[in-house]
Amino acid sequence: MKIKLNAWFQCIKGCSGRHPLNEIIYKCPQCDELLEVQHDINLLKQLGPDEWKALFNDRVGRHEWPYASSVWGKKEWVCPNLDNKNVVSTLEGGTNLFWAERLGSQLGLDDLWIKQCGMSHTGSFKDLGMTVLVSMVKQMISEGKNIRAVACASTGDTSAALAAYCAVAGIQAIVFLPKDKISLTQLIQPITHGVLTFSLDTDFDGCMKLVKQVCEKNDIYLANSMNSLRIEGQKTISFEIVEQFNWEVPDFVIVPGGNLGNISAIGRGFEMLKELGLINKYPRLVCAQAEQADPLYRSYMSGFEKFEAIQAKNTLASAIQIGDPVSVKKAIKTLQSFDGIVEEASESELANAVGRANLTGLFCCPHTGVALAVLEKLIKQGKIKKNNRVVVVSTANGLKFTDFLHNYHTGKIEGVSSDFAFAPVNLPADYEKVKKAILNTLE
Repeated sequence: MKIKLNAWFQCIKGCSGRHPLNEIIYKCPQCDELLEVQHDINLLKQLGPDEWKALFNDRVGRHEWPYASSVWGKKEWVCPNLDNKNVVSTLEGGTNLFWAERLGSQLGLDDLWIKQCGMSHTGSFKDLGMTVLVSMVKQMISEGKNIRAVACASTGDTSAALAAYCAVAGIQAIVFLPKDKISLTQLIQPITHGVLTFSLDTDFDGCMKLVKQVCEKNDIYLANSMNSLRIEGQKTISFEIVEQFNWEVPDFVIVPGGNLGNISAIGRGFEMLKELGLINKYPRLVCAQAEQADPLYRSYMSGFEKFEAIQAKNTLASAIQIGDPVSVKKAIKTLQSFDGIVEEASESELANAVGRANLTGLFCCPHTGVALAVLEKLIKQGKIKKNNRVVVVSTANGLKFTDFLHNYHTGKIEGVSSDFAFAPVNLPADYEKVKKAILNTLE
């Protein structure tokens, strides 16, 4: 690639200042709003849509560093200023777009797809953003910047991604987790990478407040999604979806929403595709929230006239148990541009959505259950039609939430009637008894 490209941080409100991506900055110094990464679109337009498609298609499945990664295979659109030698990658992305034919048929849809973002190195979509952030930290350290560690607040998946990528790079990481509000699998991930792990007697919002204070004055770099380097990696979900559909755009994309960075990132990905002429329309974006942690849904119901943070209640969808999302203004802006919808799901609805989906061969996390439950609601409301092409973004691997699944199938979730529960059949090792049980099932 001979064109010298450029990208920078700029205020989401359009303040005049530009800041290089290797500057340690998280908010606009003029108005204190979040920043976003801007690209020089005129330079990118020096290649036409067909040339970009050919370049990206040529990199798929190759092992030329670092382009085999689905994030770094789009390096020019993500972080063009980064030296390849500083890329920290586990060949993330490129996850399966699963045709959920049986589930779609049950729900009354002909064209339902699940984007399996949990089929990644640490088991969630957070890898896509963390590869960009940790790579930039590695570059800044190589340039002489004093970064002693990288820190994040997390509901489990961000901490796992930060821990793994920092371990690959040999950079110290620190994670802040809400005590007893994440799964054991999520807790063990940063621990096994030897990361300084705080389990704090608070919720995610409390952890977020603390990590921001720690990062203000201690030469510790902030890795949460208010840092828009993360968004740059996560926007490649949109690139992958369109590429996997042979550059066609689905009608709806449904995304679980907690801190709201991902809905913003996916929107930004589609915007970039359209700006550069690779697509000619947008999908409708749907943000799916848990009823126990639904501040964006409440704002949507008022036409986004106001937004008020809430105290999130306990929810099975623990990764989106967030009452004061840092990316809310980005999310609202995105949803308004995409004729977006926000809907919520109760604990019973999300749990049984997982139960139903898993009987058709999926293996969902509870957050994907929120999105699937919202899909069912929108079909019943007539907003999604039988012939619409719908993509549900599955954000994490179900293996991270086996405690949730076990409790569902053993009827141990308070207030939830497990409509699709199954249990092992305990029998002695006796042929006749086993045969009888099999034949009874097959009748």
